[in-house]
Amino acid sequence: MKINEVISFLESVAHPSLQEHYDNAGLITGDAGWECSGIICSLDATEKVVLEAVSKKCNLIIAHHPIIFGGLKKINGKNYVEKTIITAIKNDIAIYAIHTNLDNVKEGVNGKMAAMLGLKNMVVLAPKENTLRKLFTFTPAEKAGIVRQAIFAAGAGQIGNYSECSFNSAGTGTFKAGEGADPYVGKPGTQHQENEIRIEAIFPAHLENKILTAMKKAHPYEEVAYDIIALSNPHPAIGSGIMGELTTETDERSFLAHLKTVFRIPVIRHSALLEKPVRKIALCGGAGSFLISRALAAGADVYITSDVKYHEFFDANGRLLLADIGHYESEQFTISLLHEVLEQKFPTFAVLQTGVITNPVHYF
Repeated sequence: MKINEVISFLESVAHPSLQEHYDNAGLITGDAGWECSGIICSLDATEKVVLEAVSKKCNLIIAHHPIIFGGLKKINGKNYVEKTIITAIKNDIAIYAIHTNLDNVKEGVNGKMAAMLGLKNMVVLAPKENTLRKLFTFTPAEKAGIVRQAIFAAGAGQIGNYSECSFNSAGTGTFKAGEGADPYVGKPGTQHQENEIRIEAIFPAHLENKILTAMKKAHPYEEVAYDIIALSNPHPAIGSGIMGELTTETDERSFLAHLKTVFRIPVIRHSALLEKPVRKIALCGGAGSFLISRALAAGADVYITSDVKYHEFFDANGRLLLADIGHYESEQFTISLLHEVLEQKFPTFAVLQTGVITNPVHYF
């Protein structure tokens, strides 16, 4: 198996176009055309992880955090980033990062956190806008079913828990084939009228090329008429954070104790206890203080995240319990998430979880 096969699968799970503007997800070192000898899943791609990959004869590291965020003007080993890159290149180790694009899919980092806490009725806390498109195409009535199924198979027509969603209306299409044309129906030089079906279906923007290719392959016309428009509707399964509910209501102290147990953490920084029951839980792995107002607006009883600054704790405003559990701690289960999806896709291939604890923060 080649590395690009692994990358192609990961990008079907969390497409790079879903990453935030500041991010650097994707293949950072190595060649996608290399044969893959094994995979190590890690939160961070540090020099120790690279050396672990070498020792275990794995030439691909799938990391959540990109080892390079900004441009490097020199690579001489003066810091941990440069040392990691040098070691990876010297040992032909490919590093692939799947960062905020994995944060921004419902079944990604935040979905895994929510699952670990046993939340139900999960929804994306801050759905992303400008991630949806709508396709309109026109096909002879007797071929409409074939074209519809082709675009559905390519990923169009998914709305929440419903698939194969489309709207279809009948009408009359006209065209006159010119010199050199090979029309499916009608005769060159003569205007033809055809009973057609207009098919409308929404799709995620990053699937546009795949859907157009499938549509054109299935469509009987030599020249396929279609329109694509951008939608401002937010995508319900793409965006930041997760909101869910506990199976049973509990008190704040019991919930914090449960949180410490599940995430294996020695201490939680939190805002003042409100002495009220909790059931609605919002969360965001990594630095998620930008979603405090969203959690408040959604009616969350608790908001779990990390990297909360001193003054941001005031933003809880006596309306929710704000819990900072640490950056590494909040995202640690991303390692097992990546391992699970890769092992399920490639069951006979060596997919390992790192044994290196990359958390730079320690507690005394």
